[in-house]
Amino acid sequence: MKWMIYGANGYTGELVLQYAKTLGEQPVLAGRNRAAIEALAEQHQLPACVVDLADTAGLQKALADVDLVVHCAGPFDVTAKPMIEACLQTKTHYLDITGELNVFEYAHSRHDDAVRAGIVLCPGVGFDVIPTDCVAAQLKEKMHDATHLTLGFDSASRMSRGTAKTSARKLGDGGAVRKDGKITSVPLAYRTRKIDFGGGEKLAMTIPWGDVSTAYHTTAIPNIEVYIPASPRLVKRLQRMNWFRWLLRMKPVQRWLEKKIEQQPAGPDQKQLENATTHVWGEARNQAGQVETLRLEVLNGYKLTSRGAVDVAMHVLGNQPAGGFYTPSKLCGAQLVNRYVVDR
Repeated sequence: MKWMIYGANGYTGELVLQYAKTLGEQPVLAGRNRAAIEALAEQHQLPACVVDLADTAGLQKALADVDLVVHCAGPFDVTAKPMIEACLQTKTHYLDITGELNVFEYAHSRHDDAVRAGIVLCPGVGFDVIPTDCVAAQLKEKMHDATHLTLGFDSASRMSRGTAKTSARKLGDGGAVRKDGKITSVPLAYRTRKIDFGGGEKLAMTIPWGDVSTAYHTTAIPNIEVYIPASPRLVKRLQRMNWFRWLLRMKPVQRWLEKKIEQQPAGPDQKQLENATTHVWGEARNQAGQVETLRLEVLNGYKLTSRGAVDVAMHVLGNQPAGGFYTPSKLCGAQLVNRYVVDR
């Protein structure tokens, strides 16, 4: 069956392509940068497709004979909607590698449309959010009456430029948690606590990770928070930033931050991809105060994303699930993460 990687010339898109080739796959390489896409396609002897997401008719034409697209071109809060709309019109399965809350919620809002079109909408088929989503699902299996779910991860890996730009742009929006079933905006570094992610206890702070959306759709647990390690200095800096967060939403400030990020490396180097693994942790609690905890060590986030995106694509093409919105664990099962657990 015919499938496409859109944004194939980006840092993560190229990793997805490289893994696909090890499986003997021949995806269409697509994006808006003609020179980059055509050079990449020539290098790998694969078909190329140059189309801008703003070109509605052109995008639908490009997807007309494509069975599935793996969307790797962020920022997804800008790019996901036009791609999802085109996929609904052309009956093309949609996967992406986002971690952005509003994208998950938007895709969920199009569930009924996806059912009618007979296509899968499954954002977050990479490190965002396969490991934490699967941990959430496994904890729900252990504690069916859980009322509170806390997730987190500890990674020493460098961010890609795309991830860094998204993170910087979202600083102005503050944090997010789920309270009593509703996504709730909260300040940056809203809560802190000590957590042993798997490598010893560390101070950690809340972040607006995608699981605030997806873990609820996976488990129906009404109260969800996500944490990462943070130094006391960083926590204080972010908490002070809450006073002038409005400045970070201004376009000139965002452009300045993006220029600074452009000076950084494209992403983790090969050594980090192989060695900078990630500890993933989850905790479920019920009204009686009982607690279930789960810890996993998984591949580097970008390496996991390259494999997860292709593995989920192959699952969809091979099994043709019923149309609708899915989280990764709902689509492929809570044991999907086991493919990416580090064998020590």
